[in-house]
Amino acid sequence: MRPPRLRAGDTLALVAPAGPVPAELLEKALPVLRGWGVEVRVGPCVRAEPGTPRYLSAPDAARAAEFTEAWLDPGVRCVMAARGGYGVQRMLDLVDWAALRAAGPKVLAGSSDATALHRAVDVHLGLSSLFSPLPATSLFDDFAVEHLRCALFEPERNLVLRGGTALVPGRASGVLTGGNLSLLAAGLGTPEQGSARDAVVLLEDVTEHVYRLDRMLTQLLRAGWFAGVRGIVLGSWAACGDPAQVRALMVDRLAPLGVPVLEEFGFGHVPSSPTVPLGVPVTLDADAGTLTFDSPALT
Repeated sequence: MRPPRLRAGDTLALVAPAGPVPAELLEKALPVLRGWGVEVRVGPCVRAEPGTPRYLSAPDAARAAEFTEAWLDPGVRCVMAARGGYGVQRMLDLVDWAALRAAGPKVLAGSSDATALHRAVDVHLGLSSLFSPLPATSLFDDFAVEHLRCALFEPERNLVLRGGTALVPGRASGVLTGGNLSLLAAGLGTPEQGSARDAVVLLEDVTEHVYRLDRMLTQLLRAGWFAGVRGIVLGSWAACGDPAQVRALMVDRLAPLGVPVLEEFGFGHVPSSPTVPLGVPVTLDADAGTLTFDSPALT
């Protein structure tokens, strides 16, 4: 299912399902979001003191309740993660997914650790979602803001995304899935594991040594997660070491799959990152450096 697009006057719920939210970045982002003509409802965990452990915005039950209450609120049209960090997987089993399914489709937006939420919304609710820049971060620049706004309010304007070069040439079609590599690997063996079968896969990460990227890709490969994949789109590998070594790793681990691979597509933990819809059929043209969506992610 595709959720409805946002319109002026709708309510957007900002939540903190992972790490603590920097107050100064939150206060900078709020007027930008409100400038879209929406009411922004800030969840209690967004402004909470760090939980225990201190790398969490709040205790697991509180973060799960914040997310659940935002989704079940009939006035909320979009639930957006304020930032990433770590912690989403700790709260997934505390969410009443049957109740969320009964509440009807809504937009989920976010990236990084929110990859686990994208997987959950896909598996448990059957919804497309938006892999988007996070507002309470230093990467929420003018380009990221405008591209996310268009994805939410005018999704038909983002039907073709361009960038990158072919690591492995070719064309492929499938449903777009994936996100942050660390979270996809960590999701193996969980109800939200999913797979890349018949899919075009997004992959990106940040602050991971090359050998760790190798370990995660190898884990996904050995688990059969990539079986039946149609194509792969690689985003940013910010602070992941020598780019030449990262590229060599991607050739070593992904080229043998025999599918088109597009590299340096420009999404993820970098400035000017686009919003990329998940759960929508796409055509990848690695030679032309394009992702073309069959339809808008939102109705």
